[in-house]
Amino acid sequence: MKIGLLGFGSMGRTHAYCVSVMPYFFSEHPNAKIYGVCTRNIENAKSACEKFDLGFYTDNEDDIIYNPEIDAVDICTPNIYHYESAKKAILAGKSVYCEKPLCVTYAQARELSELAKKMGVKAQIVFNNRFLSAVIRAKQIIDSGALGRILSFDAKYLHSSATNVNKNAGWKQNSDICGGGVLFDLGSHVIDLIYYLCGEFSSVYGKAQIAYPTRRGMNGEKWQTNGDEAFYMLSTLKCGAYGTIEVSKIAVGSNDDLSFEIRGENGSLRFSLMDLNYLEYYSCATPEGAYGAERGYTKIECVNRYEAPAGIFPGIKAPIGWLRGHIGSMHAFCDAVENNKSTCPSFEDGAYVQRVLDCAYLSSRENREIIIE
Repeated sequence: MKIGLLGFGSMGRTHAYCVSVMPYFFSEHPNAKIYGVCTRNIENAKSACEKFDLGFYTDNEDDIIYNPEIDAVDICTPNIYHYESAKKAILAGKSVYCEKPLCVTYAQARELSELAKKMGVKAQIVFNNRFLSAVIRAKQIIDSGALGRILSFDAKYLHSSATNVNKNAGWKQNSDICGGGVLFDLGSHVIDLIYYLCGEFSSVYGKAQIAYPTRRGMNGEKWQTNGDEAFYMLSTLKCGAYGTIEVSKIAVGSNDDLSFEIRGENGSLRFSLMDLNYLEYYSCATPEGAYGAERGYTKIECVNRYEAPAGIFPGIKAPIGWLRGHIGSMHAFCDAVENNKSTCPSFEDGAYVQRVLDCAYLSSRENREIIIE
């Protein structure tokens, strides 16, 4: 399976790494390789290919998309370019692996989802946190009914990357390139996790925040901030649960702080990406009594205890890291392509998350609750 890579920033590098290490982590794995790399700067593409043995290099994405040797196109470019690149690849009959968010509007995302189905190609969006062992275990517990009816949730993704106004802004802070702000970048992950674990949204009430209207732009010159630096949401789910979502790049003291707490009638779950080897589980079925007896949150040792064919390296008791979610995601995509399986999360999932993102921004602009049909 030959993969053409569009973009070689931090995500392009991450995806290339995942393809190269899959054989270490899975006893059964697709025979995949990066066959070519495209970046806007031809020297960057050349350097990547020479350093990491990634095949040919180009600054024209058509050399990747229309290359008859390439089976799949991996899109790691800024958000505003996803739609056109993915559409061309799908129409060319290529499988597509695309970073989140899928597009910059729901209309675009829905079009791509429907086009992928029509063309019969495999299309997967990168929501890598679904593939962390603790998140998989949380999904199992919720689906088993152990929590009972879900009543409420809190979910956050906090960074401190935009707290220094004297640091040049990155493209993810610029809505002209990102398509939005922190809600697109970090919020898409949080919305997907709640959707994946608890089901579809019923309504959202969102509020965007720009704490620093003026800062240094990408070129170092004075710039007017045009993308939300933090976003806050009150949400209801179709299952009846109420919850809050907060995403921010102006959260002083934060690192890569993704967390959630999900509460049901019979128990609760909580997870933090900064302690990603464990899932905390509280069960009302556990005996309680004097001095607490056995009642309380239990830390489940999820670590590297994946089901076969995963978990073989570096051992089931070994801790995992952030990259493990991306490795699992890449394996799922390549396995779907090679063995004609359904992709998950699919472009349809990506389009649904895009719908929620659009509604959240509309809510913030109009200062009202938006019902999600």
